[in-house]
Amino acid sequence: MRRSLAAMLLLQCGLAQPTVAVERLSGEAIRQLFEGNTVSGRYNNGRPFSEFHHRDGRATGHNRNVLNRDACWTTTQDAVCYYYGPHETRRTYCFSVERSGQLYVLRTLREGRVNGIAAIEPDDPHRHTEKVPAWNCDGLISRRQGEATRLAGR
Repeated sequence: MRRSLAAMLLLQCGLAQPTVAVERLSGEAIRQLFEGNTVSGRYNNGRPFSEFHHRDGRATGHNRNVLNRDACWTTTQDAVCYYYGPHETRRTYCFSVERSGQLYVLRTLREGRVNGIAAIEPDDPHRHTEKVPAWNCDGLISRRQGEATRLAGR
């Protein structure tokens, strides 16, 4: 039922737009578009997401109504990647991004399946930065602000 609803919403969003060519964005174009802005939308299962993309690599906000507490983001040559969780149990997700008018389609990088549809909101309109303690993103290592960096030793 939820998948049917999500599919119907995605179809309606597509029908509400005039016919526009789909443009696959480069990693640099994604970075310029996401950095300092909020990406909000729905996954293909209908669940919401909304994340403010900090210039320092943090992604504050929520996924499926679960607050981010250690999320980081970066771009590659042709995708955006997100890292959630401590280094030992980190979950990584990478997506290509296609623009169609004002809508952005996020596709899983490996399979190419639609993961979600989003819109870009200027700045941080949902005040995501105020909802959780700050953390730092050091490369692919996420840690709470003021916490010592732990590097692997031999």
